[in-house]
Amino acid sequence: MLPGTSPNATVLDSATRDRTRVLLLVSLSGRLRPRDNGLGALVDRYDYGRFASHLMTSQDVLPVPVLDEQVAPRRLRLPQGDHGLGLASLRILVVTTPRGDATLVVDCSFAGETTAGDLAAWLATTCFDRERIELDDRPLVQTLTEQLGRPLALGQNVHQLVFPGGRLQRELLSADEARKAILLNEIVYRGRMPWNPATPYDASLAPRLRNHGLTLSALGRGVSVQAGWAPHVENGLMLVAVGMVSALAVLQRTRLAAFAMMKANEQALTDSPTEIRSLISRLSAGVNELQLDLAFGVEAYVDSLLIPEMVMEAFQSSQRDALGIRDSLENSARMVERLTSVISARSAALDAELAERDERRDRTVSGLVAAATLIALPPTLLLAFFGVNGTNVDDHRSILDLRAYGTAYALAWLPFVVLVVIGYVLLRRISTRSGSLLPTSDGDAVPVPPPRPPSGSPRP
Repeated sequence: MLPGTSPNATVLDSATRDRTRVLLLVSLSGRLRPRDNGLGALVDRYDYGRFASHLMTSQDVLPVPVLDEQVAPRRLRLPQGDHGLGLASLRILVVTTPRGDATLVVDCSFAGETTAGDLAAWLATTCFDRERIELDDRPLVQTLTEQLGRPLALGQNVHQLVFPGGRLQRELLSADEARKAILLNEIVYRGRMPWNPATPYDASLAPRLRNHGLTLSALGRGVSVQAGWAPHVENGLMLVAVGMVSALAVLQRTRLAAFAMMKANEQALTDSPTEIRSLISRLSAGVNELQLDLAFGVEAYVDSLLIPEMVMEAFQSSQRDALGIRDSLENSARMVERLTSVISARSAALDAELAERDERRDRTVSGLVAAATLIALPPTLLLAFFGVNGTNVDDHRSILDLRAYGTAYALAWLPFVVLVVIGYVLLRRISTRSGSLLPTSDGDAVPVPPPRPPSGSPRP
C-alpha cells in the first residue's frame, strides 16, 4: 500500500488518497536494450493487485526496469522553483521495452495540500522545461546517462498522470459540473487554456471526462487526471500510459526512418550493380526493422490484451484516441508497405537490367564465335586443298595466284557469302514484319473518356 492512502485501498478499486501523486512519463531517445541488472520484472516493482496475474503472463512483452531509485525529494530542483508544492517522496525509474525503447518515469507525491493552479504550474514546468530539471545540481538526463552508461536524451513525448489527493480529490468528486470543468481544464491544459463556463461548450477542447461518482477520469493528450482510484489501479494506469508513450515515440522514429530511407533511395547516384545491390540490401534491412518496430513496439501496446480489464480498457481506448495512435499506426504501416514496394521495384529493375546485359553479352559472344567460325572455315578448306598432293596444285606457284587458283577460292568462299546474304535478308524480314506483339481484342475498342476538367472550371 502506498503512503497517504486509506487501508481499504488494497481491497477495492476505489480509495481515498491523502496526498496528490503525479507520474511524469517522458520518452528517451536512443536504444537502451534490456539487461540483467537484478531489478527483475516491472510487475515486481509495484503493487498491481488483481492485475498482477495478467502481467505475469505477459511479462516478456512488458517494459523492463533498468533503473529504480528512491531519491530524497530535496535533490530534485525545478528551473522555476517548486511553485509552493513540496515533495514528500520521489522515485525515479527508467524502463525499456524488449525492442530497446526507453521511458523515464518520475513518481512523486506532494507533502501538503495542492491546488489546481499550483499543480498546473508544476505540470507546465516539468513538461516544457524538462531539459532544465536538475538532480544534485546537474541536469537530470546527465545523471541518468552516467548511471546507465548510455548516452540518453529526453524525447518529445510526455504524459503526466495526476492522482489528486486530500482537498483537491474531494473537490473534484463533489463539485458541481461548472466548478469541476474549471478545475479539470486548468490541470489538463497545465494552466495554458483558461476556460470560462459562460462561453459555448467546445467538445473538441474539453478533457475526455468519465465520472463514476466514487472515481473520476479526465484525459487530455498530455495530462490525465485520475481521482478516487486505489493504488493498484493507479499503477496499472501508469503501465498503460508507459506503453502509449513508448508506442508514440516508436511511431515518430519509424516515420523519420522511412523518410530517411526514401531519400537514400532517391539520392543514390550509382550505376554499379554491386553498389545497387548493397543499397537494396541496406534498405531491405531497414524496412525489416521498421516492420518489427511497428509490430512489437506499437501494436503490442495499443490493445487491451496486456490487462484485459474494463478499467484499463477504458483508459487505454481514450488515451489511444487522444494521441491518435491508431491513425498514425495505419499511416506509418502504409508508408512502410509502399517503401517495400519501391525497394522491390528497384530490385526487379536491377534484375531485368542484369538479365538484359547478360543477354546482350551472350549475343555478342555468340556473334563473335559465329563470325570466327565463318571466317575460319574458308581458309581451312583452302589450306586443306593446298595441302594435298593433287594434280591441280603446282609447287612452283604461289597460293595467292588467283589466275591459277581462282576457281578454288570461289568454291571456298561463295557458299558462305551466299549464306551471309540469305541470313541478313531473313533477319530484315523478321525485324520489319508488321503486326502487334500483343493480340488484339475481338470486341470493339473501349473509348477512352476525355480528361476531367479541374474542379470549379466550366465544362466545354
